[in-house]
Amino acid sequence: MVNWIWLFFIVISVVVAAVTGKMDTVTQAAFDGAKSGVTVSFGLISIMVFWLGMMRIAEDAGLLAKLAKALRPIVRWLFPDVPKDHPALGYIMSNLSANLFGLGNAATPMGIKAMQELQKLNHDKDTATPAMCTLLALNTSSITIVPTTLIAIRMNYGSANPAEIIGTTLAATFVATAAAIMADRWYRSRSTPPAKPPAHTSGNSATAMNGGINGAAGGGGLV
Repeated sequence: MVNWIWLFFIVISVVVAAVTGKMDTVTQAAFDGAKSGVTVSFGLISIMVFWLGMMRIAEDAGLLAKLAKALRPIVRWLFPDVPKDHPALGYIMSNLSANLFGLGNAATPMGIKAMQELQKLNHDKDTATPAMCTLLALNTSSITIVPTTLIAIRMNYGSANPAEIIGTTLAATFVATAAAIMADRWYRSRSTPPAKPPAHTSGNSATAMNGGINGAAGGGGLV
């Protein structure tokens, strides 16, 4: 659907430009947009490398393990229908930890892996489970302590203080996450509890957590 929407805009812009005699303007705007895309991408590479390196240092120092341990009770409360020590919980904790540091690109492969593990628990493969909906809501509204990507974009466009959005971003994502959790709890209270999945071997969650952290530090090697 998104591809059709973009195709519609492109066709309309070309037709209107041809009718109004502004094809040169449309052509110049297309080249300027391509140039800006490359410039912003190279700027994001530098900030991503920096934060992935910081995350690797945090992993070696044990900070991420402690953060994951602190998140474990919250994750168990948010995903009560996922068995304890299931690999999905490890990927979810890795995903949330990466999102806290604004590493959306690094968090994506862990989120996909978590969704794949949750799908294994799904008895109706064509319908999302409550746990899958919860994960999607948390990823959409995730609390971000350091909005790395936005800071990099502001740096590329010459912002005088690119990090000044940290406070407002933290407040906005906190409110969004609180709203997402409340909506999730409300819908869960109205839905029929899913069938209890089979138990899994202890230690799988920790293995997934370590794999997720290594994937984040290595630029998403889980997929």
